[in-house]
Amino acid sequence: MNAGDPPVLALIGGTGLYQLAGLDDISEQRMDTPWGKPSDLVVTGQLHGRRLAFLARHGNKHSIAPHQINYRANLHALKELGANRVIGINAVGGIRDDMGPRVLVVPDQIIDYTHGRITSFCDGGDVAVRHIDFSEPYSASMRNDLLDACRSAKVDVVDGGCYGATQGPRLETRAEITRMKRDGCDLVGMTGMPEAALARELDLDYACLSLVANWAAGCGDESEISLEEIFANLEQATAQIPAILEALLA
Repeated sequence: MNAGDPPVLALIGGTGLYQLAGLDDISEQRMDTPWGKPSDLVVTGQLHGRRLAFLARHGNKHSIAPHQINYRANLHALKELGANRVIGINAVGGIRDDMGPRVLVVPDQIIDYTHGRITSFCDGGDVAVRHIDFSEPYSASMRNDLLDACRSAKVDVVDGGCYGATQGPRLETRAEITRMKRDGCDLVGMTGMPEAALARELDLDYACLSLVANWAAGCGDESEISLEEIFANLEQATAQIPAILEALLA
C-alpha cells in the first residue's frame, strides 16, 4: 500500500486521544477546506497493513472547546483524503445504570441540545439545500463492523443507547441530567453533534465509539466529578482501542 492511497478508515479522537499509537509510514498534512482549517494536522499512516487517517477533534493540545470546533472542516478534510468510513471517538458521561466509568458504548440515537453551532454544509450561496434522513443518525454498517470488532477483540461493549449532545465546555447540572434522563438519554457528551449530521450530509459511513469517563451529575455513585478521575478512566478505556482497530482491520 502506497502513502498516497486513500485511507480505508478515519478516526476522530476526542478528549484523551490526541494521537494514534502504532501507526507506521506516517504523514502529517496541514489541510484547508472551503469551510476553513480542521482542528489539527491530519495524520495518515499504516496500521496492520491498512491505511488510516487520524484527526484530534480538540487539537493535539486540547485547545479547542466543543462549541468552537470546526466540525465541517474536520469532516470535509477526511472526505477530501478519500476516507469514506469514519469513527468518532467521544468521551461521555454515563446516565444509564449499565454505562458507568470505563464502559465502551456504540450508541444508536442522538438528541441534540447544542445551540449556536454551524450544523450544516447548506449555508446558502451555490450549495444546494439537502434534507438528509436522520432518523437513524449512525451508519448501520459502520456500527455493526465496530461492534463485531469489539467482540472479536473480546472487549466489552454496550450495543445501543441515546447520546445527548450538550453545549459545553462546562459539565451539566443535576437538573439538566434529570431532564435528559426523562428525555431518554443514556449518555451525555459535548461533541456528538453536529458531527454526526455533517457526516451524513457527506455520505460518510459514520459511527460513534463512546468512552464513559464519569457518571453524569446525580447518576451512579457520583458525588463530585474530578478531572483526575475522568482522565484516569479515559486512559483505561482508550487502552482498548488498539485491539478493536486490529480486529476491525483484519
